[in-house]
Amino acid sequence: MKFNNPTGSIVAMITPFHEDGSVNFDVLTQLLERQIAAGTDGILTLGTTGEYPTMSHEEDASVVAHTIKVVNGRVPVIVGSGSNCTATQIEKSVEYQDMGADALLLIAPYYNKANPEGMVRHFAETADKVHIPCLLYNVPGRTGCSIPVSVVEKLAKHPQISGIKEASGDMSYAMKIAHCVGPDFALYSGNDDITLPLMSIGGSGVISVFANVCPDVCRQIVADYAGGNQAKALETHLKYLKLMNDLFMEVNPIPVKSAMNMMGLNVGPMRLPLCEMSQEHQAALRATLEEAGLL
Repeated sequence: MKFNNPTGSIVAMITPFHEDGSVNFDVLTQLLERQIAAGTDGILTLGTTGEYPTMSHEEDASVVAHTIKVVNGRVPVIVGSGSNCTATQIEKSVEYQDMGADALLLIAPYYNKANPEGMVRHFAETADKVHIPCLLYNVPGRTGCSIPVSVVEKLAKHPQISGIKEASGDMSYAMKIAHCVGPDFALYSGNDDITLPLMSIGGSGVISVFANVCPDVCRQIVADYAGGNQAKALETHLKYLKLMNDLFMEVNPIPVKSAMNMMGLNVGPMRLPLCEMSQEHQAALRATLEEAGLL
């Protein structure tokens, strides 16, 4: 399926594991079908929520292949192929493209970081090697560096770089991005709690953690706002805002996988260094899920 900067809810998929830590492909199939049945507008695999940093390259590739096979063109599949090594990022991007990915998500170069020119080259040289759209991923809380607005402005002119997942939570930064790029450059919220504010400045929707728990609700919020029913979108968004926030009471994806397990979706454990939530947070999350009518 061609990726044309869809407006809507794109789920940042968790990766389900067996108790021994291996990937649970049967549950992954169930989760993908659940998303599609709920009307999710796109699937992101191997994002932060998917725990790719603790998976081997072979596991990454197997999850991508399985996701593309199950989705079978029904919605676009975006694959996180980013790395803090440009050569590795290029290798993975080409591989996932050849496997059938519809678009790629490229994270800012974490740990080693980069100066602005190095960052431009890091993304541009990757985009030069593929023929499918690339989305930038700005998440300074994870990477220790933000993609400068000047870098985004330059990269937005690249024919293969079509948008950004903005997960800094900084509305001033988002406003500057919205100001300096054209209408063909998509701005996706990477934080569920500010999806509507980002859409109010021209955002295309959300790449969502919350959608793992409530895919139908997440899609409806974005659809209502985009369709002109902002009052209904706001009402629903505020109704679920506490749950959206509680899914980040510990480092993502610990709370969202915990919530899904409480809901009987059997997504399994996290991989170290991530581990189970504290008892106090588990009780608080369970209470929020009950309040939302999900348990």
